[in-house]
Amino acid sequence: MRQELCTWTFVRAVLAEFIATLLFVFFGLGSALKWPSALPTVLQISIAFGLAIGTMVQAVGHVSGAHLNPAVTIAFLVGSQISFLRAFFYVVAQILGGLSGAGILYGIAPANIRGNLAINALSTNTTPGQGVGIEILLTFQLVLCIFASTDSRRRDCVGSPSLSIGLSVTLGHLVGIYYTGCSMNPVRSFSPAVIVKRFTNHWVFWVGPIIGGILASLVYNYLLCPIKQTAAEKLAILKGAFKALEE
Repeated sequence: MRQELCTWTFVRAVLAEFIATLLFVFFGLGSALKWPSALPTVLQISIAFGLAIGTMVQAVGHVSGAHLNPAVTIAFLVGSQISFLRAFFYVVAQILGGLSGAGILYGIAPANIRGNLAINALSTNTTPGQGVGIEILLTFQLVLCIFASTDSRRRDCVGSPSLSIGLSVTLGHLVGIYYTGCSMNPVRSFSPAVIVKRFTNHWVFWVGPIIGGILASLVYNYLLCPIKQTAAEKLAILKGAFKALEE
């Protein structure tokens, strides 16, 4: 585990998560600002978030996997596809990147436009429980799509993972905006909330996405497409775990 920290591959991956999350939050929130001459529509915001995530997946997917989302990183950890150490640094990089993106947007947007910086909030008719429920479903379909579209074991025509994931994010927004503003990503919610200092029902946007991501990981990696390991592979994993503990 310690050796992983000292490689440029690891450093580049963490840096990629920071930069990509910064850009994703900047462009995503930027699309939802309310300009007097052109108020954003649900379709506009949905497409913008989808294009932002698709572009970032294409840009840094080969460097870090392009998680850009603590819920996705935790899902990969639960699916035994990423180490705890890498998951920790990814989440830290995502949080710092999101805060940077929201801060830059706040700094360059006109004072009368930035408003609440498009923070996530429950709609008038949505309870916190309903908000958690919809965020679970939205994130579940996103993470399920991510695992399926990036599964190296597939031999059928997978298509473009960046396009598939971008469309999944767009789909989530087309429905979720009416309930919670659509988070699916704790960092997307946390970043503007910190900048404008508004945290009403903020826990919904952490609990819902993380539960949704974990459920999707369990369903895909342990029910739909479990990873088949030989006895030798399982023994190697156990030896690696013991070696890490000794270090």
